[in-house]
Amino acid sequence: MTRTTQIGCACGRTRLEVTGRPILVSECLCDSCRAAADRLTKLPGARNMLTGYGGTPAAEYRKDRVRIVAGEEHLGEFRLSAGAGSRRVVAACCNTPMFLELKGAHWLSVYLHLWPQETRPRPEMRTMTGDLPDRSRLPNDIPNPKTHTMSFFTRLLAAWVAMGFRNPKIAVKGTIDA
Repeated sequence: MTRTTQIGCACGRTRLEVTGRPILVSECLCDSCRAAADRLTKLPGARNMLTGYGGTPAAEYRKDRVRIVAGEEHLGEFRLSAGAGSRRVVAACCNTPMFLELKGAHWLSVYLHLWPQETRPRPEMRTMTGDLPDRSRLPNDIPNPKTHTMSFFTRLLAAWVAMGFRNPKIAVKGTIDA
């Protein structure tokens, strides 16, 4: 039996349902994720989503395994610049970042702070640690590669094959200015 889990924003008005296991669970340390998190944290009522060493923890899920079950009207997209290919989707009801969507990607990076601490998936690796000015502060509890690894891309490709090379669209009407 495939397990479904409901997760949501800080105030509970916007909820997602994720089905099955994630493709992988990671912490991204790229410049873009850290810059976006810094800007989103400054929104009224928003919480810091970065780890103490600057990582953005997320579970990568196939798009066909993520469903918006409540609060779709609260969702807005945030882009670092007008032409940015990636977007972070935020629940504007309480300024909770929900997920990251890369242009053309068949998966969503669903932010781990949406899960209660006791059921939160554990990161398996950190990615893009080469963007950090000082990598020496990183814990050695999981792999810390400088860039994305072949294993990272292999898992994403396997998920896309399993989806029949589809790329479902995630409609978001609003925008977030941060």
